[in-house]
Amino acid sequence: MVSIKPSSENGKLDRIVGEARRQQEIRETTYREKALKMFPWICGRCGREFSGRRLRELTVHHKDHNHDNNPPDGSNWELLCIYCHDMEHAKYLDDEITPGGEQTSSSTFKPFAGLADLINREK
Repeated sequence: MVSIKPSSENGKLDRIVGEARRQQEIRETTYREKALKMFPWICGRCGREFSGRRLRELTVHHKDHNHDNNPPDGSNWELLCIYCHDMEHAKYLDDEITPGGEQTSSSTFKPFAGLADLINREK
């Protein structure tokens, strides 16, 4: 059974979420503008240059993956194109690498664990 919240609760939640999104956009705009003034408009991974309308494809990547860590010297930022930025974040999701650089393994399945026994048995 689906329960529907009263409209006053929905309105309050909408205001809270809206305000959180506005604050995030303000933070992003602030550090993005600073990073674009500090660094050349070149992707730090693939080396493509950006200008004009294509500049929007250049993103600010937080090296330690902490979006609240925005030092004034920009030491936690690098400019990446949207493709390299997506690949950088996918690397952490796919390989389960923590931002500190340590690799974790959640999988215990070993597909070829018994292969040697099977091959030796057939001989």
